[in-house]
Amino acid sequence: MNNKKNKMTVEIWSDVMCPFCYIGKRRFEAALAPFKSKENVEVVWKSFQLAPDLITDASKNAYDYLAEKKGMTIAEAKDISAYVTEMAAEIGLVYDFDKSVVANSFKAHRFTHFAKLYGKQDEAEEKLFEAYFTLGLNIDDDQVLLKIATAIGLDASLLAVALANNYFAEEVQNDIYEAGQVGVKGVPFFVFDRKYAISGAQEISIFEKTLNKSFEEWEPENTIR
Repeated sequence: MNNKKNKMTVEIWSDVMCPFCYIGKRRFEAALAPFKSKENVEVVWKSFQLAPDLITDASKNAYDYLAEKKGMTIAEAKDISAYVTEMAAEIGLVYDFDKSVVANSFKAHRFTHFAKLYGKQDEAEEKLFEAYFTLGLNIDDDQVLLKIATAIGLDASLLAVALANNYFAEEVQNDIYEAGQVGVKGVPFFVFDRKYAISGAQEISIFEKTLNKSFEEWEPENTIR
C-alpha cells in the first residue's frame, strides 16, 4: 500500500473577524511565495470562532464592539485599533475599522467550506477578509456572500441553496472541535504536516524556517517520483 502524498499540508485555523489572521495570512504567503517547492504545499483553511455567541449588528463597528467587550472607552478602542491598522499596513493591507460591520462569522465559515469543494477556499478567505476589514461589508449577509462567490467564479445559485439549508454547518463545528484536539488556544494557528505549529501572526522569517524544516522532513518520505 502506497501512503505517500504529493503535497505537504499546512492547516490554518482562523476567524474572518480576526485582524491578526489576515496579517498572518499575508506573512505566511510572503514566506511561501519564494519557496522552491511551493507547488508541493497544500494550504487548508480551518474554521474557528472568536465570538461564537456574537449577534450580528450592522449598526455597530469594531470600536463599539471592542469597547463593549473589553469594558473600555471608544477612544481606547480606537487607539488599539490604530496599532493593528499600522501593523496591517506594513504588510500591504488596508484596515478601515470605521466602516467595519460587527458580524457573526459562522455563515462565512460555511461559505469557505462550500468554496473548498471547488478548489476556491483560499480565494474565498481572501475576499472575506477584504470584505470585513477593508470594504466594511456584512459577512453574515447572504447577498454579500453570493457576490463574493460570483467574484471568484463560483455558482452563486448553488451557494444560495447551501446557505438556505444550513449546509456545511457540521464541517465548521468539526473544525472547531478539532482545534481543541490539536491545542489551538487562539488564532491564527498554523499546523505544518501535523508536526510543527505556529501560533499568531509571527514574523515572516519564522514561517520560512518552519516551512523549510517541515518540508525537509516530509519530502524524503512522501515525494512521488
